[in-house]
Amino acid sequence: MEKVLKNIFLVFITIFTLTAQGQEFDETLKKANSVYDQGLYDSAIVLYSSVLLANMESPKLYYNLGNAYFKNSNLPKAILYFEKARKLAPNDEDIEYNLNIANSMIVDKIERVPEMFYKHWWKYFYNMFNADTWTFLSLLIWTIFIVVLAFFILSKNRRSKKLTFYLASLFLFASIASFGLASQKYYYTKENKEAIIFTPTITIKSSPTKGSVDLFVVHEGTKVKIVDKVDKWFKIKIQDGSVGWIPIDAMEMI
Repeated sequence: MEKVLKNIFLVFITIFTLTAQGQEFDETLKKANSVYDQGLYDSAIVLYSSVLLANMESPKLYYNLGNAYFKNSNLPKAILYFEKARKLAPNDEDIEYNLNIANSMIVDKIERVPEMFYKHWWKYFYNMFNADTWTFLSLLIWTIFIVVLAFFILSKNRRSKKLTFYLASLFLFASIASFGLASQKYYYTKENKEAIIFTPTITIKSSPTKGSVDLFVVHEGTKVKIVDKVDKWFKIKIQDGSVGWIPIDAMEMI
């Protein structure tokens, strides 16, 4: 009995602490928004960053921090946080608009390699919802599949069996597809496979050594995809398909 009461007490303490922290973070965000509106962008950055340091994140928080850095003329940081915001909310028009403006102001204007049509379609569905929504939908569709399958098994009418068989097949396919989208979305959200260049100008190398052949030059604010890692070097790919090696400290992960 004593142990049970102790556990209940700990649960209430935890809930109270989380509630108090949530209220504290809300006050910090309100203060950050206030100083941002006053044009005190350095102070806004400090306040927004203090919330991030407490492992709190949201598209709005990243978006506001990106705006503060943009107003402070720090394009690499602005792009970094706009990209973090888009990662959590890929269909947000405000995030996309501000990110495009920031990208239009950097040195590198790299043409994207055209995508195959099926990849374009997959990304369209992929970006419709976040990972949690896709997970919920996949579970919902799986539940419907089980119900339809039960009707198929219990049905004695030939026509009903045929109809429920096709419906069960359809929901099974939809369930597998939605599970795939949910897992890929979760992987993309949690894994760091992209980065923003923070060095004003840097030469991309042919291998992970300083003495290797120079391939091409990129500038701060450019987004790159991480392909491989060796010691303190990343192998990166830019949007036109070019690949090479770059020191890890020249970039920040999205």
